[in-house]
Amino acid sequence: DGGHRALVFSQFTSMLRLLREELERRGLSYCYLDGTTRDRAAVVERFQKEASIPVFLISLKAGGVGLNLTGADTVVLFDPWWNPAVEDQATDRAHRIGQSRVVTAYKLITRGTVEEKILALQQRKRDLIAATLTGEDVFTNSLGWDEIQELLG
Repeated sequence: DGGHRALVFSQFTSMLRLLREELERRGLSYCYLDGTTRDRAAVVERFQKEASIPVFLISLKAGGVGLNLTGADTVVLFDPWWNPAVEDQATDRAHRIGQSRVVTAYKLITRGTVEEKILALQQRKRDLIAATLTGEDVFTNSLGWDEIQELLG
């Protein structure tokens, strides 16, 4: 209702199908892109040019790289991915040259689930990378064997 346009990313095409069915049930226009999409450029161009399309459903793997989607000002990461860089790349689809609006990103996390554990793992991974880049041994020295196994497991 506020005139926002959203990119909705999921790592599961089965979830995208459920979202697609709900959009159709409600009579809402949308674009859809996953690994089976034949003409990605045409789908992207349609979303970019047709402001009446409020939602673009995108597979995280298929849409995380190489797309310019400045037609959207909202990004929804429907389910988390263990690698935060993949999510950042997906969000960056809306943060491109030519974007004139503020972009807001949302992560949907359910308390007490594996999603919450993935979020914690993402933060650890970010901290580990930051510590590696800055040469700080504080973070790596504080890891216990159980935490190292969890990171690698």
